[in-house]
Amino acid sequence: MNNTNNELLTQQKIREIAYAFQSSRILLTAFELDLFTYLDKHLLTSEQLAVELNCNSKSLERLLNALVGLGLLRKVKNKFYNTEAASNYLVKGKNEFLGNLYHTNDLWRSWSNLTDVVKSGKKETNKKSDDNWKENFIAAMHFRAIKESKILASMLDLQNVKTMLDVGGGSGIFSMAFIEKNNNIKSTIFDLPHIIPITKKYVNEFQLKENITFQEGNYLNDDFKNTFDLIFLSSVVHINSFDQNMALIQKCCNSLNKGGQIIIKDWIMNENKTEPFGGTLFSINMLVGSEFGDTYSEKEMKDWYLNAGINKIERKSSSFGWNLLIGYKE
Repeated sequence: MNNTNNELLTQQKIREIAYAFQSSRILLTAFELDLFTYLDKHLLTSEQLAVELNCNSKSLERLLNALVGLGLLRKVKNKFYNTEAASNYLVKGKNEFLGNLYHTNDLWRSWSNLTDVVKSGKKETNKKSDDNWKENFIAAMHFRAIKESKILASMLDLQNVKTMLDVGGGSGIFSMAFIEKNNNIKSTIFDLPHIIPITKKYVNEFQLKENITFQEGNYLNDDFKNTFDLIFLSSVVHINSFDQNMALIQKCCNSLNKGGQIIIKDWIMNENKTEPFGGTLFSINMLVGSEFGDTYSEKEMKDWYLNAGINKIERKSSSFGWNLLIGYKE
């Protein structure tokens, strides 16, 4: 959806947009109940499943019937079972399990406060301190980046990179992909003290884990301990205000070796900030979920580089929605 087809919106289409939350909530509730995992390779009545899920059987049957309508379940003689899609993507332990939906369920709660946030200009202070939220968030980012990270690494010239700093590195998935492409790279993952223990769980499974070290801190306040050939910021700048990013890119430039590169991976908006549509949605996500975050235009991002004395700037696009803006220190 984008502005180019707004004139095609009918009353029916507007109603569909307004009611889209219903299908979303049905799926997320089923996911939250772990319903698909319980049904995997089983054919159960609503009464049988209600016992497993500790639910009211009549209420659960309504949910199950709706899931049939969504194409996620089948119903035969009052018994329910997973469709192939549900079995492949919504059952814990499967290779393509959509574990990032746990984080989507967390986002539901933030987005429910959108009206109040638009009125007040301030996010609701209601969550983001519990361990489940942290684990869900990192898992969501990791799952989404498994394929993206390898493609991104293939887009970059890493031949002369020996040291890199992965700012807000989360699970470390991008550091791993870069190291897989160039085994000589030594990466430092920089993240908050309560995130690094989660990061270490993911890195511990990596074959070349000895190539990765860790630094705990807040990238807005703390200095980076070394200098690097590459500094990578994936899904970082959208968390900060314009001025915070200006200072952050300056700090990165100060820690960059001559000939090195700073890579921003994020949404890059047009000058009107109306496209891409996914970026406008993400801007709302930052409105309800962060204190200062937003999505930024290419001109705004280039201003950060130019202010830091970086004049050679290159943009690379992907099919995933995000883009790269790369600054080279000459």
